[in-house]
Amino acid sequence: MEQNSDDIDYKDAYHEQVSINEKLVLKQQDLAFQLAQLQKLVFGSRHEKFVSPDAPLAPTLFDIPVIVELLEPRVVSYEKNVKQARPNHPGRNSFPEHLRRIETVINPTGLDLSLVKKIGESVTETLAYVPAELFVKKVVRPKYLDTATNSIHQALAPERCFERSNVDPSLVAQIIIEKFVDHLPLDRQIKRFTRLGFTISDSTVGNWVAASAAYLKPLYEAHKKLVLASGYLHADETIIKVMDSDKKNATHTGYYWVYQCNANKLVLFDYRTGRGREGPQSILKEYKGYLQTDGYIVYEDFDKNPDIIVFNCMAHARRKFSEALTNDQSKAEHVLAEIQKLYSIERHLTVNNLSGKDKLDYRKEQALPILKELHVWMQKTYAEVLPSSAIGKAIAYSLSRWDKLSLYATTDFLSIDNNPVENSIRPVAVGRKNYLFAGSHAAAQRSAIFYSLLATCKNYNVNPTDWMQDILTRIASCPINKIQDLLPQNWKQPQHI
Repeated sequence: MEQNSDDIDYKDAYHEQVSINEKLVLKQQDLAFQLAQLQKLVFGSRHEKFVSPDAPLAPTLFDIPVIVELLEPRVVSYEKNVKQARPNHPGRNSFPEHLRRIETVINPTGLDLSLVKKIGESVTETLAYVPAELFVKKVVRPKYLDTATNSIHQALAPERCFERSNVDPSLVAQIIIEKFVDHLPLDRQIKRFTRLGFTISDSTVGNWVAASAAYLKPLYEAHKKLVLASGYLHADETIIKVMDSDKKNATHTGYYWVYQCNANKLVLFDYRTGRGREGPQSILKEYKGYLQTDGYIVYEDFDKNPDIIVFNCMAHARRKFSEALTNDQSKAEHVLAEIQKLYSIERHLTVNNLSGKDKLDYRKEQALPILKELHVWMQKTYAEVLPSSAIGKAIAYSLSRWDKLSLYATTDFLSIDNNPVENSIRPVAVGRKNYLFAGSHAAAQRSAIFYSLLATCKNYNVNPTDWMQDILTRIASCPINKIQDLLPQNWKQPQHI
């Protein structure tokens, strides 16, 4: 029986309309997802902590149970208690003894102190402040004539880091710390110096910072060698706007590639003009060991390197499912709850200070079964969702990297995520909001030197101002074979600081 051509046209039109409708539904879901992400970015909280819907909620003001006794009249008798007088105490917040005290004694007016006897005193302490001070260090070296030998004697001039400048290392150290630790741009510091009574040109301050970076370069290179010899690195990257002479009234987007050896608490910033594979390929060309990264495709090139084992960050996988909550809440919440269990295991290891075999055994017993079950669930569920949906993309992201996401649980020393290096990058993000851009590519690389060494100071609880002042004082005369003694983790604070 021949089929009517009108029926064929009708069916083709029907199927075409269904296809169009499916595409429109997918487009609507994608736009709704993008809108939810934008609203979260603008109005939402930045943290990624997931609270399971099965977790007990905190009580609210309206959860107070009815107290029957309050509904029935009752006679209440009171017995007044006399409070014991409290002995005098130094106050809610006593100040540290190392703070300088300026004492003012206020005596009663109209009283002859020679005719009275002091029987006590009341002391009040308040925390005071005086503005920073610019002062001049004056070094005098007298010349002496030995009349017996007719020779002249004079002490040698102390060695200085800034030979062709009349600046002391203490001022340069303060400028560097205020920019790279406290995120105060150089122009704001210059305005403050003017208020303190002395104007310094921006070019002069810039020259001081550049000279300091040049002095610290050997120290940075020694630091880099230690980082790259660690055998386990976290890696991430972040942008930095850079003034480019080739682009009039425009900035170039450069990148800090950051590598952190968390076991030794060492952080390395490396500036590159782009986000291509050339950066990490260059600096890690002789590296051997583990490399933990996010899912950025550039790092996948290292899979071809037999000396480097690349594995991934569970926090980035979790982020994908957090973003998919608006698309498929039940499936996203299931994965987030399972990942939360994995993090609870890691907290248990930290709180109980487990390491070595105990840590490995606990991970194998507790984490590996969860990972295995979650992997099976994702494989089954992926066939049930649209690959182009947010939940489909989240599952695909994890499935394609599952071995790299699970590798940490088969060891006693790898981390579940890349959070240590992300924490080290945060100061750059804060700094960008203040100084906005680096003045040149060379300035961006100089900043990488300061960020690397100062981040390591922070990790070792070294006072960055004291360290920088001492290093700028000593490094010019330090033999290259003893340069590692000046690294933050090896530094001993001199008595004169």
